[in-house]
Parts: sequence; structure tokens; C-alpha cells
Amino acid sequence: GSCGRRAYAPPGERKRFYQNVSISQGEGGFEINLDHRKLKTPQAKLFTVPSEALAIAVATEWDSQKDTIKFYTMHLTTLCNTALDNPTQRNKTQLIRAAVKFLETDTLCYRVDEPPALAELQKNEWDPVVAWAEQRYNVTIGSSTSILGPNIPASTKETFVSHLASYNMWALQGIEFVITQLKSLILSMGLIDRHITVEKAVLLSRLEEEYQIRRWGNVEWAHDYDLCELRARTAAGTLFVHLCSESSTVKHKLLQD
Repeated sequence: GSCGRRAYAPPGERKRFYQNVSISQGEGGFEINLDHRKLKTPQAKLFTVPSEALAIAVATEWDSQKDTIKFYTMHLTTLCNTALDNPTQRNKTQLIRAAVKFLETDTLCYRVDEPPALAELQKNEWDPVVAWAEQRYNVTIGSSTSILGPNIPASTKETFVSHLASYNMWALQGIEFVITQLKSLILSMGLIDRHITVEKAVLLSRLEEEYQIRRWGNVEWAHDYDLCELRARTAAGTLFVHLCSESSTVKHKLLQD
């Protein structure tokens, strides 16, 4: 009875303890206020974000919580906590290398021979995105049906390293988060560069699974839940990257003008 109920209780929740959420500008950036308390990170640092737009987005997450705070739904807050606390203690170079390493196992690079219908689907759906990335970044990526995957040239990896170096530490945390969701650097860059939508990126990352579901059917609620969760995390990560890049991009454009 009670043991069963405890076992199924969702983790990461607590009763809402505040009425109002607001933002204010401090010395280090924008802060989130829960009534008169300033929000802190898990490591007790002051929760400060670099852009007003990101602060508003995080405040909206806290304000939209009902009687119970469901921390596992607050993806932007979690990403900010990660950027502020940096629990893995990685520097910018390590973050970039970790992101580029995903290219070696990129979902879009691993193809099947059988069944022919799935092979055709992968070719039709994935090839255009790979071709876009090759043209956009002036690189060679390719694909392979070998279990070892394609042989990605060192020059391609270095090009992506250089490209990712143009992002700040906050944005890089978001980029790695998106890559982890989609299991693909190529799809993630297509999404962040606004070449494809969140819905399209998620669908392409789950192509084989969607193919099997269409063929054999699925446990409907489980599939729908997984799909919605993946879309939510991917959308939050992408929004996080854009909001963290926004101020420096705007300043850069103003300087150019």
C-alpha cells in the first residue's frame, strides 16, 4: 500500500513556497526573486543570468509551477544551474571537444542496409540535412552502413571546433545538452542555425523508432510521453542557446552597422 505509493511518487518535487516571481538587475547580471528571496543554485551561488530575456524565461518557469514545484520540468533553470555551478568542472575547450566527439557516433551517419524501406527512409530524410551541413560549414561528413561508422576527416572536426569556439560558455552548455538529446551534432547545429524546427529535429533523431512504430504499432501513451519530453528538452536547450548568444550577437551586429 504505502510502500507502493512511495515507490511511484515522482522525484524532484516540493510544495510551492512563494507567491510572486520577479527579476532584478544586479552587479553580475539578472537575478530571480521568489517573493523577497533571491534564487540560489544547488551549490548556493547567487542565481545570476547574462541576459534579461533568459531571466524572464526562467522566471516564467518558476511562475508557471502550481501547488507543487516540479523541478524535472524546469529545463532552463537546470541549464542555468549547470552553467553557474559547472559541476563537471570543464573549461571551454573540454566542452567543445565533448560536443565534437558526438560527430563520431552521429545518428545521421549510421545507416542500415536492411530493411530496404528503412534504408530508403534514412537516405531521403537524413541525406538533405547532411548535405546542408557539409555546404554550410564547408566540410565532408558522409555516412556508412558499417558498424564502425564513417571516417570523419580531422579537418571536419577542427572546423566544428572553430565554429563552436565562437559561442560563450553558457551557450556551449546548451549546445551539448541539445546534442545529448538528439544524439547528433549535425541535427543540433541545423536546429540552432534555424535550418530545421524542433519537431523536425526530434522526428529525424527518432527515425528508426518511428519507422518501427508505424510498422508494428506502439504503446501509445508511452510513445507520446517520450516524444513530448524529448521535444520539451530539445526546445528548451535550443532556446537557452539563443538567449545566451543573444546579447553578444546583437552587440556584434550593432558594431558592424
